[in-house]
Amino acid sequence: GPVAETFRVIQGAVTEEYVRSTQGVFQFELSGDGGGTWYIDLKTKGGSAGFGKPPVTADVVMSMSSADFVKMFTDKLKLFMAFMPGNSSIKGDMMLTLSLEKML
Repeated sequence: GPVAETFRVIQGAVTEEYVRSTQGVFQFELSGDGGGTWYIDLKTKGGSAGFGKPPVTADVVMSMSSADFVKMFTDKLKLFMAFMPGNSSIKGDMMLTLSLEKML
């Protein structure tokens, strides 16, 4: 589905340099089609992304619909627009969230 495809693209975009400069782990709690718990690990050597809980504790946990997540990563929805009140929630290090936006 679109969520799994988006995470495949993200996994392919993760570089060692990006991991070194970001040093953050993002967990996504997605509702709707293809939902569930997904993660992007930009802290552990090599980095990774995929389905399930991250290999280490998340620095940022974002909750949103899977549709908004896919839009966010296909640039149809800016990261902070996704977190307007009522749409979704974000917990953790907001500065790390800014670094994630650079990857988008």
